[in-house]
Amino acid sequence: MASVKVQSVSKWFPRRDGEPLHVLQNIDLDVPEKTIVAIVGASGCGKSTLLNIIAGLIKPDRGCVFLNGVKASEFKDWRSMTYMFQEDRLLPWRTAAQNVAFGLEAAGVGRAERKARVAETLELVGLSQFAKAYPHELSGGMRSRVALARSLVTRPTLLLMDEPFSKLDATIRSQMHDEVLRIAKLMDMTIVFVTHDAEEAVVLAKQVVVLNPRPGRVRETRMIDLPYPRDPSAPAVHEQARALRQSL
Repeated sequence: MASVKVQSVSKWFPRRDGEPLHVLQNIDLDVPEKTIVAIVGASGCGKSTLLNIIAGLIKPDRGCVFLNGVKASEFKDWRSMTYMFQEDRLLPWRTAAQNVAFGLEAAGVGRAERKARVAETLELVGLSQFAKAYPHELSGGMRSRVALARSLVTRPTLLLMDEPFSKLDATIRSQMHDEVLRIAKLMDMTIVFVTHDAEEAVVLAKQVVVLNPRPGRVRETRMIDLPYPRDPSAPAVHEQARALRQSL
């Protein structure tokens, strides 16, 4: 069964001149369970809008989304999904542990369980020693790990990511790719992520969905049949990334 199914989704946004902006047109997308799918395309093609529609943050004007076989409008288990934004959005007055705990607090999870799950998740991302550090005391890579931990602490089965590593340097970004792959396998997660980076798409994704420029339409779906882990410098990865850049 598809973890996410997008069916004939279209979206318009109003403009001040009265002419609606057509952002997405008849998008069809199937995301299998326990796989990683990348959405790529030129700026303005609707990648983030599509991700926001999957997340339930925006409603489509036409079509519908199914999550684990249930229509999104009737879906109840929203805690099984989490969203990692482009900015880390850490609260500066909270420590790393307190930032990770935020979603559990909102869900009404008890203090003892919150403490245990936060400690477990910080251990998972390699930040146990920085639990009491504030965001300004952390490097960019560490802040991204805290944001990832905050996304994982609710134990989701579906992780949505909107270019979460785009502001990191190449070395730290590569480390984060390794972390995501390790954790996705450990937690049996489905991941859908948006990126401008062809290499990042090839390194992480099993399936790459290429969108045409506005209005966004699925131009092609590429299967990346390379074994994990994928070394960015490997000839096969380089060739796949080059072909994807040409398509873009």
